[in-house]
Formats: sequence, C-alpha cells, structure tokens
Amino acid sequence: MEAKRYRLKYELARTFRRALTPPEARLSVRLKGRPKGIHFRRQHAIGPYILDFYCAAAPLAVEVDGSVHDEDDVARRDERRTAWLQEQNVMVHRIAGADVMYDPDTAATDILEIAAKRIALSADRKI
Repeated sequence: MEAKRYRLKYELARTFRRALTPPEARLSVRLKGRPKGIHFRRQHAIGPYILDFYCAAAPLAVEVDGSVHDEDDVARRDERRTAWLQEQNVMVHRIAGADVMYDPDTAATDILEIAAKRIALSADRKI
C-alpha cells in the first residue's frame, strides 16, 4: 500500500510539472539551467508534499502562492506543511504569485541569493 501511495504521489508531481501555473512557469524559466550553479527541481515530491520548487543543496523549498493561500483552511495547511518541512531542515520561502508575475527577475534573484547563502552555510558546517 505504501509503495502505491508513493508511486501515485510521483505521478501527480509529474502531472503538475506539465501544468505549471503562469507564475510558476515564469519562475521556472529563470531557475532552469542551473543559474549560478544552483539546481532547482520543479514540482518535487518530498514526504507527503509536492513542492513548487526545491533545491536539495540548500535545502530550500520555494512555494509560489496564489490568492487561494489567503483562505483560512489553506493557510492552516500551509502552516502544517511549513512546520513539517522545517522539521526536515528544509527552509520554506513563500512568494506571492502576483509578485512573480509583476517582476519575475527580482523574484528569481532573491531565491538564488537565499539558496546560495544556505549552500554556503551548509558548506561551512561540514568543514
């Protein structure tokens, strides 16, 4: 049963990768191709969740939030998701989809800076 659930989640992530929202698509173009040597995965499954973008080297999850995330029940789910990811040592960076649509270059630059800082901190701890 666990293997079936695992497979279904990865199939769902694959489906999501083929149907990005407009803000996710704009951001994806800017994070594609390892900018500054940093690799991001789109619609990455981790634990019980599928993340919009994930950088394993950082470890950093980027969530592009539309207006639906302002609703109480969705906001509570987001809080649980963030808490679970933080327990796994994954930082969650949330960015409004409207901000990505308005200025995708700045959004991508900010995300890359956060990832680079986390990668540097990780490297410092290993020394």
